[in-house]
Amino acid sequence: MTLQGITEDDIANYLVHTPAFFERNAQLLSSIQLTSPHGQRAVSLQERQMEMMRDKVRGLERKIMEMIRHGQDNEAIANQLHRWVCTVMATHDDTALPDVILNGLKDGFLIPQAAVRVWGSAARPLRDGLGELTALLPVSDDARSFAGSLSVPYCGVNAGFEAARWLDDGQPVASLALIPLKADGACFGLLVLGSPDATRYTADMGVEFLQQVGDVASAALARLLG
Repeated sequence: MTLQGITEDDIANYLVHTPAFFERNAQLLSSIQLTSPHGQRAVSLQERQMEMMRDKVRGLERKIMEMIRHGQDNEAIANQLHRWVCTVMATHDDTALPDVILNGLKDGFLIPQAAVRVWGSAARPLRDGLGELTALLPVSDDARSFAGSLSVPYCGVNAGFEAARWLDDGQPVASLALIPLKADGACFGLLVLGSPDATRYTADMGVEFLQQVGDVASAALARLLG
């Protein structure tokens, strides 16, 4: 819109750079009528500004509440992680260690499916005398190679991974988190978390927590190595 060559931008710039305008013309603040965003009634410029400020305050309050909720969730996760670590550290029976790790994750973090396989490495093979643990069942060379190629946990859909078949609870496996177990820089196993929910583990999710879980599980299960 223009008025004798003056544009809306010209008017806006004038008002921004001339704050004394409304001091000299204070009556305009109450006489200018605008449409309220909360209905069709007309309100003064001052009332409209107050409504805008209230909307901003409500938006900030919502953000603060979200921050509080996220903080509480993070605190709960940190506390549960601490309890899980303590339980793992207190397990002195090496043959019970895989089940302690898996049950603690499933119970503490509501993980529907979990499994682990440990195969050792060239530098540190599996120790003798461990018995016939499920965690020591044979794993294909392809699965070992894939685990060794992971620099960070894999999160995403189940694309027919061999590791998904280790989750033998009878439920479908729609999404997975595959966490490599490493000692001395070499991969010696794989921790698998699964869910029938395709959105539980996604490619765009953060993996910091999973990396912490992997570090703890690696340090504990390294006791099974020679």
